[in-house]
Amino acid sequence: MGKIGKVIGDIKRILEKDTRGLTIQELSEKTDVSRITTAMALMKLEGERKIDVRVIGNCKLHYLKGRRL
Repeated sequence: MGKIGKVIGDIKRILEKDTRGLTIQELSEKTDVSRITTAMALMKLEGERKIDVRVIGNCKLHYLKGRRL
C-alpha cells in the first residue's frame, strides 16, 4: 500500500468517528500529512463515490457516504 492508500485508510477511520464533516485542513492535521496529499486522497475517495462533499462558502466539508448529520 502506498502513501495515498495509507492516507485514504486514515481519512476513512477519521470520518467514521467524526460525522460533522471535516475540511481538508482539519483532515491534514489529523493525518499528519500535507494538505496537497490530503486533497489527492479526498479526490480519489470522491471519484470512487465513497464520500460526500458539502460546499459552504469557500470551505468544503467531507463526509463518508450516508454519515452526514
